[in-house]
Amino acid sequence: MNPLQPALAAGLLINGLLAGPLLTGAAAAAATLRSATTLETPLVRLSDLFDDAGPRADRVLGPGPAPGGRIVVEASQLAAIARQFGVDWRPASTADRIVLDRPGRLLPREEVMTTLRAALAGVGAPADGELEVPGFAAPTVPVEGHTEAAIEQVDYDAASGRFTAMLAVICPGMPIQRMRLSGQMQEMVDLPVLAHRLPVGSVLQSGDLQMVRLRAGMLRDETVRHVADAVGLSLRRPTVAGQPLTTADLVRPALVQKGARVAMELYAPGLALIGQGVAQEAGSLGDRIRVVNPTSRAVLEAEVTGPDRVRITPGSAPVQGGGINLVAAR
Repeated sequence: MNPLQPALAAGLLINGLLAGPLLTGAAAAAATLRSATTLETPLVRLSDLFDDAGPRADRVLGPGPAPGGRIVVEASQLAAIARQFGVDWRPASTADRIVLDRPGRLLPREEVMTTLRAALAGVGAPADGELEVPGFAAPTVPVEGHTEAAIEQVDYDAASGRFTAMLAVICPGMPIQRMRLSGQMQEMVDLPVLAHRLPVGSVLQSGDLQMVRLRAGMLRDETVRHVADAVGLSLRRPTVAGQPLTTADLVRPALVQKGARVAMELYAPGLALIGQGVAQEAGSLGDRIRVVNPTSRAVLEAEVTGPDRVRITPGSAPVQGGGINLVAAR
């Protein structure tokens, strides 16, 4: 007897011995032991063991193996079954045996996950979240007939996203299989990330960004949520492609570089003055920087208004040095 299936083989023998009265009459025509049988139903019949088994060939001996399993029936059990049902067969040696296989298939994982996801959505989990079920092993079910997967109960914690559930696998002709499932449902969000690596100082364009689905747990208060919030800004520090951007990663691009010659503008009612200056520091749009008037050597505070352009507020006093010396704009 196969050491892996002693209980199943013994059960088959007992079922066979109890299935009907001992036949003492004339034996049926000579039968032939089958070497192996592939079962197409959950039950084992006499004809699954012997060819030309006689008038009781369709007699049920007992349940077959589970889907994907097998039973090995040895010579002694076969001889007892043959005697019980009047089958004209005797073992030629102790090596006589038959292997009963029952085909099985794995229940598709996606079918289980779809059922589980619907059950979780019914208790408040995000319908489009990322479902994690570590250690899940798909159950083996019969090849024949329709198999249904159902969730009988589910317990979900919204704060952590963790859950437990009971999976019921319903197949015709066999007891319901139940499996305990546990895992986590991760909420997902769409976020802009760098599509490729860029050097520090690069001004982001829409083509530099792509939307990807990431776990909501990766978000921080300063995470950039929309493409429009990043386009036109420059990278302040090295950033890995595919990772969420934060406001600390970005800065408004400098329109004025330190040491650059800039156009200084002063506008007042009825007056427009323009002069040349030298920026003492870099600045982005709207930044206030110091600019030197090369004629008067006055250091002025000005607001960056465009590329290499600054505006001086009317009435502002020099930070140091002489007075403002601009020329009237024509």
